[in-house]
Amino acid sequence: MKLSPELEKFLVTDADPSIRTRTLRELLERPAGDPALRSAEEEIGRSGWAAEILRVQQDGGHWEVNRDPSGDDLYTPKYIATNWRLIVLSELGVAGKDPRITRAVELLLRFWYGPQSPWGDAFGGKGSELCITGNGARVLLTLGFEEHPAAVNSLNWLIGAQKEDGGWHCFPSETGTLDCWEALAAFLAVPKPRRTPAMLRSIERGAEFYLEHGLLSDPDGKPYAPWSRYHYPHHYYYDVLLGLDLLTALGFGKDPRLRPRLDELEQRRNADGTWSLDALHPDLPPDNEYQLSKPHYPFVLEAPHRPSRWATLTALLVLRRAERV
Repeated sequence: MKLSPELEKFLVTDADPSIRTRTLRELLERPAGDPALRSAEEEIGRSGWAAEILRVQQDGGHWEVNRDPSGDDLYTPKYIATNWRLIVLSELGVAGKDPRITRAVELLLRFWYGPQSPWGDAFGGKGSELCITGNGARVLLTLGFEEHPAAVNSLNWLIGAQKEDGGWHCFPSETGTLDCWEALAAFLAVPKPRRTPAMLRSIERGAEFYLEHGLLSDPDGKPYAPWSRYHYPHHYYYDVLLGLDLLTALGFGKDPRLRPRLDELEQRRNADGTWSLDALHPDLPPDNEYQLSKPHYPFVLEAPHRPSRWATLTALLVLRRAERV
């Protein structure tokens, strides 16, 4: 794929090293030894978004805590505590061998894995919950901890937690919801040769659930406005751009049921060839029934309603996988 000079400047020349790396590797398909790609990879964590997150990491390996100054509460405050920072860092391509990352992951494992966990072993054990377990598995896999029992157990738990309709749900329910995309994201983080037959079946069923519902409506058929808006970071929230990214990355980009969403994606392109974010999470409607724990703080990398490098790269990757660019 060839970028216009304007997009080349936006996504490579002037971009954060995480965006530059993904653009060169995934969109432009530069080989691993490419000097520009290697330079961009080495810059992640030294400058830009990832470096700024790591700069405010505390000595114990954690970030902001809500209750316990020792750093044992890694989940709150939302969305700036250790759990959320690690999710973003894993998406930004930080190397798992970085000692700052290792310390944070070890904290996460102590908090959520094994019988000593104050959260009841949330990585494939009795305390497992879809969003925490799916995000945790993805963080471990992306940051190089794929052999750890917590990663293996979490993936197996996600397979077993799938509903009959192919979806997943964080709360007691007989049916899935589009909001629970984390299992598919975790399976995507497993290299293709290592995906087991059980994972492949789970991916097929999960993708069919999203395709059947057009990436925008739950089994009840009610519209939910935040799903039609673009966001980043996602944390545990869903939107249609995220759905398109997952489905096309998993190999379903040519399914005809994606055409309406792909058409809409193309129509939402800005005049300069970019896409914008619409909102930051928590993006909830006025009549929302979900009780969000406090305190919570939006995590900002890019401002909404302005050209977004993250949204633009994601949209271009989606369209390329679907063979529409």
